[in-house]
Formats: sequence, C-alpha cells, structure tokens
Amino acid sequence: MILEMKVPSPGESITEVEIAEWLVEDGDYVEKDQAIAEVDSDKATLELPAEASGTITLKAEEGDAVAVGAIVCLIDTSAAKPEGGDAPSKEEKKEEAPKNEEPKPVATESKTYATGSASPAAKKVLAEKGIDTSTVKGTGKDGRITKDDAVNAVPSMGTPTGGSRGTSRSKMSMLRRKVAERLVEAKNTTAMLTTFNEVNMTPIFELRKQYKEDFKAKHGVSLGFMSFFSLAVVRALKMYPAVNSMIDGKEMLSYDFVDISIAVSGPKGLMVPVIRNAENLSFRGIESEVKRLAIRAREGEITVDEMTGGTFTITNGGVFGSMLSTPIINPPQSGILGMHNIIQRPIAVDGKVEIHPMMYVALSYDHRIIDGKESVGFLVAVKEALESPVELLMDNNINKALEL
Repeated sequence: MILEMKVPSPGESITEVEIAEWLVEDGDYVEKDQAIAEVDSDKATLELPAEASGTITLKAEEGDAVAVGAIVCLIDTSAAKPEGGDAPSKEEKKEEAPKNEEPKPVATESKTYATGSASPAAKKVLAEKGIDTSTVKGTGKDGRITKDDAVNAVPSMGTPTGGSRGTSRSKMSMLRRKVAERLVEAKNTTAMLTTFNEVNMTPIFELRKQYKEDFKAKHGVSLGFMSFFSLAVVRALKMYPAVNSMIDGKEMLSYDFVDISIAVSGPKGLMVPVIRNAENLSFRGIESEVKRLAIRAREGEITVDEMTGGTFTITNGGVFGSMLSTPIINPPQSGILGMHNIIQRPIAVDGKVEIHPMMYVALSYDHRIIDGKESVGFLVAVKEALESPVELLMDNNINKALEL
C-alpha cells in the first residue's frame, strides 16, 4: 500500500511551509513516528514524523515551499524492513568516512605574478616601498623586474595577511526571513521610541537569598527574576492600559488580560512563547510556566499555538551580557520591556555613596497610541514594584505570596 504523506497544518494562520532539511534519503526505510524532515514555517521550525513504516519516496526538495495539505513524500507500507536493523539515517551516512580513497587535489588560485628575478636596483626600491617582489610583474627579459618596474609599482591597499579570505552563502530559513520582515515592518510602520530607567535589585537579591531554597523545595522550580518582572509588568499594565493595547486599522484594541511573550533559547535560536493570563498567576505559577516553556523550546517540542498571540513582550539581553539596548517592538504589540545584565555600581543613597546591584531597563513603545507620560509612568511603575517587591508585589505577606 502506498501512503501519501501531506503537510499538516502547524497553526491556524499558516498556509505553507518550507522543507528545511530531509533527515532521510530517497529509498530509505523509515519507522513510524521517525522524524523524516524539518520544516520551517514563518513562526517555528518543526519536525515532520513518518505516518507509517516503509520505504520512502521524496516528492519535494530541500528549500521548496510547500502548501499545507500538499503531498511531500510517499511511503510504501508493504516494503519489508531491511535485514541487519535500521538503515542508516542521512546524518549517519554523512559521518561514514570513505575508505581507501586517495585525497583529491584542491584547485587553488594564485594571487601572485609569475615573475623573474629583480635587478639589485629594483630590489632596493621595492624594499624601501615595502613591496614584495612576488607581487610585481616584470617587463624585462624573461619577466625580470627592472628599476622602472619597481619605481612604478604601487603598494596593495590594505594590510596583507596570510589568513583565509573565503566566503560562504547559505539560504536563510523561512523563520529567519519572517523574523527579518517583521523587524523591518516594526521599524517602518510604528512610531517607535525607547525610554530608559535603572533598577536597584538589592531587595530582590535579598528575597531570593532568603527564600530561594524553601521555594525550590516546595515547588520544584527556582525563584528567578522573571516572576518579579512579570508581576511588576502586570501591575504596571493595569495602571497604564494603553501599553496593553494595539492598533487595529483605525481603532485601538485594548485587553483586560495580560499575555506576556517571553524570549527563550531553543535549538533553532530564540523563540517567543506566551505566558497566558499572567495576571492570574502567582510567583510559583510564573516560574513553573517559564520552566515548562523553556524545556519545550529546548527539546524542539514547542508548538506554533504556544508562540501565537501575546499582548506585551519581555526580553532579557542580560543573559548574554548586554548592558543596555533598544528592543524592537514585537508587532502588532505596542510595547516591549528589555532587561539587561546586573552590575555592582556606586549610587547615592540618602546622601551617601553605596554599592548596589543595578540593572538598566528599557521600554520601547509605539508612540502612535502610547504617549510619553504613559510610557515613562509605566516604566517608573515597573521600577517601583521591583524596588519595593514586598509591599507592591507581595501585599506585605511574603510567605503567602511565595506559597510557603
């Protein structure tokens, strides 16, 4: 029996995918549920599992754009499994070293002239100019470099090196191309501005130092920074609802819920899954959801639906060492908060200089619907909550807030 494998729909708004890589070759025997290809959509890279066991016939090439529902391969389910176990995968075949094969000569392009010797006078002139004789084409007999050749020789521009100067070209994935398009769209279609502030992280450091072990023992997750920032954002968005809005045509669409998009690292780069209804989550709920989404992203199991939507974004460049940045809005959202690295810096406290762990924070926003007063007020509200977390985020009851 010949089974026609069609491209499944990765998400509601996706109409086509791109074959990023075939993990098997034409004619291979595949097992049911074996990953046979990686496909790119405009939101994620996903694995395509075999729907049955049998011999596969590929019907699309790597790099092809294929409509959802189109046939990408055939599987002959009546084919017998080859003896000696499974057939080697495409990656395993690549790793097999060729046996008893003579090395093939590699063609190289010479960048020097085929020259004869230089006259003593020419050598002296070239030495004074710092020019290698091998780079000068002689006009004398048998290519000999004359004094005139040396006088007229011009040093090559730039610093000569013996290093490689090769280039390579590779096709961008559909996901990377879509990200590029969205970034340009955000810059071209929004009136984007960024406002900055700084946060004294001492209160959060002290809370984590005192309660992180009990919190982890009770809930199985660490008490990280993301829960403090997420709850500070939820509080600030309630105070400044325009930041939790977006433009839809000639209307402003506002939300009475907070879906926070967070940037997490996955095998294909950064992904932005969404914490739904963050306004209803506790410290434990936020940290558990961050951990769940991070694991799914790292293992390549995250779905398009988990990365769709979001009313506000938090991005943390600090994990990569960024001190300050201007994050780009994630359209159609109107605001994004950038976290950065924490550095011990001297600050003035009650007229005295003290050393504290400080973080710069940045809010990029769409000035078309968010005024300067609202944007600055929002970021100040975030700062206030982070610097007074017990009072503003925990209602002066730490044990209750952390569910200890």
